[in-house]
Amino acid sequence: MDLGLSEKGALVMASSAGIGRGVALELAREGARVMLFSRSEEKLAATADVIESETGNRPHYFVGDLTKASDIEGAVAATADKCGGIWALCNNTGGPPAGGFEQFDDEAWQSAYELTMLGYVRAIRAALPHFKTGGGGRIVNNTSVSTKQSIDGLLLSNVFRAGLVGLGKSLAREFGPDKILVNTVGPGRIDTERIEQLDTIWAEKAGITYEEQRASSQASIPLGKYGEPADFGRIVAFLCSEANAYLTGQNILIDGAMVEAY
Repeated sequence: MDLGLSEKGALVMASSAGIGRGVALELAREGARVMLFSRSEEKLAATADVIESETGNRPHYFVGDLTKASDIEGAVAATADKCGGIWALCNNTGGPPAGGFEQFDDEAWQSAYELTMLGYVRAIRAALPHFKTGGGGRIVNNTSVSTKQSIDGLLLSNVFRAGLVGLGKSLAREFGPDKILVNTVGPGRIDTERIEQLDTIWAEKAGITYEEQRASSQASIPLGKYGEPADFGRIVAFLCSEANAYLTGQNILIDGAMVEAY
């Protein structure tokens, strides 16, 4: 299937590693002009090298902080300039700290909000004029399976990720007439540094080894394994593509059927 992504500009936030890197790789594989975004220039350069090596399509990159409005605006402007416009925006970020309700003060709540919610809003706001002048586009907001089934010990993530589902549904309806499709995706256990950190925390809490925790966690997934960033990236690439002409306003879990909720 031709996804129609060749030469289309795509900005992928938090894309120097993990899920974001997996998305950027698959978009580049489909011929998109990709802009990477992260705080580490060293990691961005290394990721650009890997993507070019695997696809022959070298992405651009922009160094910035997702919690700073000026950095986000700069990344959007750079994408429009260097990638010939913006067709796709993939919002992505690392998760806020793990913990329960009594562990977090106002500062922690505000920080989590700015990281997991406001950064997405700012990126969409900055990209919207480019979508409209370009005749449409695609927005994919990365969240978590906690939008369907809360995860113990991840209170901040549970709260703000759920809010992004409401944002996605609202924007899909508001921007539909502009031919801008908006979807939300929730990764389950995708094998990244974030999952390694969580498995370490959960192993310590349960009094078991990291290896035992990881084996138990994988056994709880019907497919019997963690997903790979490429598994996630291919689905996002389709959602960002012209081949996706009618799927919008949805919250899609990419979790190997781990979550039992509908």
